[in-house]
Amino acid sequence: MKKTMLSTLLLSTLLGLSACSNTTNSNTDTTTVDSHAGHDHASQDHASAAQQQANEVYQKAPAETLPAFTFYKLKSGISFTNQDIPAGKKTAFILFDPNCGHCQTEAGQLAKNYNKLKDINIFFVSMNDPALMANFLETFGKELVGKANIEVLYDRNQEFIQKIHVPKQFPANYVYTAEGKLQSYWDGDRNIDEIIKAYVK
Repeated sequence: MKKTMLSTLLLSTLLGLSACSNTTNSNTDTTTVDSHAGHDHASQDHASAAQQQANEVYQKAPAETLPAFTFYKLKSGISFTNQDIPAGKKTAFILFDPNCGHCQTEAGQLAKNYNKLKDINIFFVSMNDPALMANFLETFGKELVGKANIEVLYDRNQEFIQKIHVPKQFPANYVYTAEGKLQSYWDGDRNIDEIIKAYVK
């Protein structure tokens, strides 16, 4: 029950943010009176409590070691776990929203620099409806389509935000070594040269 409530809070918080905004939401302190079942809630600010809980989640660092997960390949629907990651290469996860302009730009920039990234596993992961994700790479990163080291994954059960990290902004990048140890991460917009450097170092 607690896990379900936390998952719902995380998901609603993520969906409540501007997907790729580089500004943080301000927390406005409002007090409302709501009487039900004989309880006066004038002294409680539920919105502030939810925001505080979300802020605590955001402050948690990403998983230092890549945990077990189950995502699904977008095109086939076949499950994809951490055991399916090709061995011997670094792995980059990009948590994205298909409607996020910064995510679209990053996909395009990665596509144009594919030759520098062909030795790295790159997984685009999203919790969005697969129908919204269906043509993401074809539209914004067509040079990445069909490449053996590139995959778009559907996170049907919100495992990324439960097991790996809750970012403040999209796109969020997580680079893990071939041994599954976190090397670097960032969220939000970043220069393509900095992205490539972080991926290949």
